[in-house]
Amino acid sequence: MAKIRIKKGDTVRVIAGKDKGKEGKVLVVDRKHSRVIVEGVNMIKKHAKPSPMQQGGIIQKEGPIHVSNVMYVHNGKPTRLGVKVVMEEQDGRQKAVRYRIAKSTGEVID
Repeated sequence: MAKIRIKKGDTVRVIAGKDKGKEGKVLVVDRKHSRVIVEGVNMIKKHAKPSPMQQGGIIQKEGPIHVSNVMYVHNGKPTRLGVKVVMEEQDGRQKAVRYRIAKSTGEVID
């Protein structure tokens, strides 16, 4: 499994593929397969059979896209993400705290 620093709710821009240049919010992160589902990107058509809960027909929904084909958007520009480990003191004890940072600016994201 690869390191995936993108989380659910992040805004990302697609940097490769048929939807290159589109931006959207991350809906699902699949760490096992290194894929993300982005709102409004990689739309696929699914043929659904009618059931008591929903009617049948052709449904459009987002398909998964590989995490290497998206970049986090920080201040309107795509950037790589990194992790900074800082030792902080809590209740008189040292504790390592991890922060996500934007590589382009060095700013803490969360």
